[in-house]
Amino acid sequence: MKTGMVLEGGAVRTIYSTGVCDALLTRSLMTDYVIGVSAGIAYGVSYVSRQPRRNLDIMVNYINDKRYMGMGNLLRRDNRAYFGLEFVYSTIPNQLVPFDYDTFAAYPGEVEAVVTNLDTGAAEYFPLDRRDDKFKLLQATCALPFLFPVFHIQGRPCMDGGAADAIPYERAFAKGCDRVIVVLTREREYVRQPEKLQPLIDLAYRKYPKFCDTMRRRADAYNEARQKLFRLEREGRALVFTPTSTEGFHRTERDVDKIKALWKDGWDQGLARLDEAEAFLKGD
Repeated sequence: MKTGMVLEGGAVRTIYSTGVCDALLTRSLMTDYVIGVSAGIAYGVSYVSRQPRRNLDIMVNYINDKRYMGMGNLLRRDNRAYFGLEFVYSTIPNQLVPFDYDTFAAYPGEVEAVVTNLDTGAAEYFPLDRRDDKFKLLQATCALPFLFPVFHIQGRPCMDGGAADAIPYERAFAKGCDRVIVVLTREREYVRQPEKLQPLIDLAYRKYPKFCDTMRRRADAYNEARQKLFRLEREGRALVFTPTSTEGFHRTERDVDKIKALWKDGWDQGLARLDEAEAFLKGD
């Protein structure tokens, strides 16, 4: 039996997911395959490298550092993103909070990230380069409209994977997984509303009409994906974690106490469900 880990994005909200993963690591509960979207996989690589609390340490120490995120980064011609790309994807993992590339490389399964192809509007899935110390693919999957530039992966223009496939459990099953753990970053009752900035998206990305169409359909597709996921949960094919509440928590949240609390929500739920998760992964 092959098992998978599926990690939704959500920028800083994804600190919840790291709490769940950190709890699973206390019992070395690893899946055979890992896929994530945006910050889901950007944070999720620390699960693969078996570095609990690494993401929490980064958030606590650097979330209010101007080099991490802020409008100043977006205005810099050498950056053009709300997040400081060099600082977040190179300085932190290679100097400040070292990433364990060796353990990451030794993971025997496959690790994939999702991007949205701007030309086709469709999701594309790429394996992570285990030795890329610039994490270019992670930058591309995190590239939210307006807040990041367009990235080119294998010559194709790409941005935020969450636009086309926000919860990529179907990909996990297509890759041969029989059961998947899925960590969402919105509470179970959440329903996505249509994109308020759609007129601006249509204008700013007018050279990519299929991407604009994907963004227009995004809310309906996301809500349908969640409902199907919950059916799979009832059938025993998915084990789903959801935060208790994300009310008042912004995707670019800077309040360290709120960040710690959301991480602890994931940590507490993960610990409480360790036996359940272990049995699920074993097929019991």
